Amino acid sequence: MADVAYCRVSAHDQCEARQIIAMEKLGIARENIYLDKATGANFDRPAYKKMLARLQPGDCIFVHELSRFGRSYAEIQENWRVITKEMGVDIVVCDMQPLLDTRHGKDLLGTFISDMVIQILSFCSETERRQLKQRQKEGIAAAKQRGVSFGRPGGTLTDNFPDIMRLWQQKEITPAQAIALSGVSKTSFYRKVAELCPKEP
Repeated sequence: MADVAYCRVSAHDQCEARQIIAMEKLGIARENIYLDKATGANFDRPAYKKMLARLQPGDCIFVHELSRFGRSYAEIQENWRVITKEMGVDIVVCDMQPLLDTRHGKDLLGTFISDMVIQILSFCSETERRQLKQRQKEGIAAAKQRGVSFGRPGGTLTDNFPDIMRLWQQKEITPAQAIALSGVSKTSFYRKVAELCPKEP
């Protein structure tokens, strides 16, 4: 039996360190920690598939939060069912123990409670993802109405870069959208952010 961990962030410029540190504190070796930098809208992820391919009955998957496992109501439940019931592998959602820890409560009542919690949390996770995408869409539309210009040939910053940066900081647009709308490279974007918002010593 082996313990593995699954970690996920949505974008390549997001930091996965918090999840990995938490898994290492549980005693999971770094080579047994699988990380995807991909959307949670589906389970078509390379590290996730690699992890599934190596699992054996009796193994256990640790995830920091259910939203790191996925953000699709139907797919969370289907993958959870396949892993726990068909593959015979346990799952532990660290921030929801003991409710989402299939190592325990394998009787009928425990399974019922676990399945019910999964349904509620997977619904909340997908709802949050949809609301975030809607806020991002509305943020871009509102910025355009205010006259924010998005992108400029030559890779120089737009005059309204502060507006774009504010939308990004308020999570109305994603980092990737902010970079694209600014019309500059990722490096130039974060350099300018650092200039406008210097960190305190």
